[in-house]
Amino acid sequence: MTAAREKNFISAVVYLHNEEGRAAGFLEMLRKVLEERFEQYEIVAVDDASSDGTAQEVRRFAAEQMEKPLTLLHMSLRQGREKCMNAGQDCAIGDFVYEFDSILTPYPEALIFQAYQTALQGSDVVTVGPSRVRAGSRLFYGVFNRFSRSAYPLGTDAFCLLSRRAINRVHAQSAGLAYRKAAYAASGLRVSSLTFEGALQGSRGGDLDLAVDSLALYTDAGYRVSLAVTGCMFCLALAELLYTLAIFFRGDFVEGWVTTMFVLTLGLAGLFLVLTIVVKYLSLILKLTFEKQDYLVESIEKFQK
Repeated sequence: MTAAREKNFISAVVYLHNEEGRAAGFLEMLRKVLEERFEQYEIVAVDDASSDGTAQEVRRFAAEQMEKPLTLLHMSLRQGREKCMNAGQDCAIGDFVYEFDSILTPYPEALIFQAYQTALQGSDVVTVGPSRVRAGSRLFYGVFNRFSRSAYPLGTDAFCLLSRRAINRVHAQSAGLAYRKAAYAASGLRVSSLTFEGALQGSRGGDLDLAVDSLALYTDAGYRVSLAVTGCMFCLALAELLYTLAIFFRGDFVEGWVTTMFVLTLGLAGLFLVLTIVVKYLSLILKLTFEKQDYLVESIEKFQK
C-alpha cells in the first residue's frame, strides 16, 4: 500500500468554529484518507476564535493520532470563513491544497481522492458540491453566473482542491481575496466540478455580506442595475416632459402637485439606489487598497510526533 501512495505533498486546510464535538471525528476521517493515499501530507486547522473546547480537542487529536504535521492557527478574533481560509492557505506548503470550510460530510469519503485524480487530468481547481441546493443559494449563483466575467459557473461547494499554480495565480491577480471561489473561477485556469447526491446542512453566517461583496467585485451586476435605473429615470423624465408640453399646448393648466411629487419621489429613490451602489464600490476599493493585513492571527501551534 505504501508503494502505491501518491508522491505529491498534500495540504488540507480545515475551518473550525465551536466544533468541539465534531472536530476530532472529522480530522480522524481526513487523516485516514490522506494516510492511505499520500506519502506526505499536512493538516492546517484554523480556529476562528472558538469559545468552546475546539482548540483543546485539536491538540488532543494531534498528540494521540497525528504522525504527520498538524498546524493549529488561532485567529485573534472571529473573522469568518473567507479570511480564515486565506490564513490557512498562506500557511499551507503542499503541491495541492484541499480547502474544507465546513466539517459536515454529506459526501462519500472517496470523493476526496477522486478530486485529486481529477486534478491530475489537467484541472487546477476541482470543486465538490451537492446535487440539491437551497433556494437562496440557487438565486445568488444564478445572478452571479449571469453577470460574472468567468467562463466557469459557480455553485454550492462542500470542499475544493487547488493546485499550487492556481493559488499563485489568484494571489498574483488580486491583493486580497474577498471571495475565494469567484477568484478561482476568474483565474483563467481550468475548473472541474464533481457532484454528490444530497444537500449541505447548516447555516453559514455572513452569507449576505459576502454575496453583496462578491457581486460588486466579480460581476458587473452593479453597473447593469445602475444603468437600468438611469434608463428608467430618463424615460420617466421624458414622459413628464411630454405630459407638460401637452398640457401647455392644450391650455388646460392644472395644479401639478401630485405629478410633481410622484416624479420627485421616484427620482430621489433612483438617485439613492445609484448612490448606494457607488458607495459600496468605493468602500470595497478603500478596503482592498488600504488594508494591508487581510487577517489577524493570534498564535500558531505545530504538532508532529
